[in-house]
Amino acid sequence: MGISDKDTVLYSRRDFGKLTLAGLPMALAVADLNAFAAVDSKIKGVQIGAITYSFRSFPNPADIIKAYETIGLSEMELMANHAEMLAGAPISPPAAAGRGRGAAAAPAAPVAPAPGRRGGGRRVLTPEEQAEADARAEALRKWRMSATAATFAPVKKRITDAGIDLRVLCFNMNVNTTKDDELEYAFMMAKALRVRAISTSTQVSMAKRTAPFADKHKIFLAFHSHANLTNPDETATPESFATILEASKYHAINLDIGHFTAANFDPVAYIQQHHGRITHLHLKDRKKDNGANVPWGQGDTPLTPVLKLLEKNKWDIPGNVEFEYEGDPVVEVGKCLQYCREALA
Repeated sequence: MGISDKDTVLYSRRDFGKLTLAGLPMALAVADLNAFAAVDSKIKGVQIGAITYSFRSFPNPADIIKAYETIGLSEMELMANHAEMLAGAPISPPAAAGRGRGAAAAPAAPVAPAPGRRGGGRRVLTPEEQAEADARAEALRKWRMSATAATFAPVKKRITDAGIDLRVLCFNMNVNTTKDDELEYAFMMAKALRVRAISTSTQVSMAKRTAPFADKHKIFLAFHSHANLTNPDETATPESFATILEASKYHAINLDIGHFTAANFDPVAYIQQHHGRITHLHLKDRKKDNGANVPWGQGDTPLTPVLKLLEKNKWDIPGNVEFEYEGDPVVEVGKCLQYCREALA
């Protein structure tokens, strides 16, 4: 049961399009409509939220907070680069929007498509561009090493004042590039933001390095699942999850049920068996056999059975929308939230 363009959701697609095309501030000017009167996305005990990566096209993270208010999302998983931008870090917004490995740990260098290619490969940076990228990375590193809990206190307050529960910080780590002092920094940031867990897209082999930090700070570190079954160092299979969980009692799983489905595993069965070690879910719809991300209801992900499972067992496992198909994020994430409301009706 997908939500089509003909369905009535929080706004009609046409009305929502008018608001978003006019810009988010215009949308907020009319956000006192009844559909968006309250920021509350807990449905029959099931907390629905979103990762701020869903709004990666927004250059200003302050507008992401406004989008949560507009849509009515009351739970947030905050990307580290968005937290840092809100705290005043020297990050170039377009470069900081990535979700891939290390994206939260360091801003990616901007590179243009190769000449003559449309959306194809990436060209090598010129020496000047590389020097600029290196300078930005060094400036960010210096900022991070000087940051304290007080640096992030205003970020927490800003989100809380918007009526949003900040439960998870996403800090992506890379076994080849993330330094130990940056791991310490990630846990410091998490404590300052008073989150329940850190999520991370990283490799299985990173678990040996992260375990002492998680044990020291007693903060859950949730490894985000993917669908790459060709590399044994990828967090993708139940066996790889077991290796991660064995390394520390503070290691956990951020189960992406879309990726898990695309890898031809059953998220309902896995959640039933391992719900005690799952901090939160990422909600998306994908086709099996490593198929594409699609609008909800058009793929193979058992979204409704998963939501019903959480409701039935009253497990405190938030489901965070991770928007990755084409479309306006405010419109589409709003439709995803409505899908959850209908599934749990």
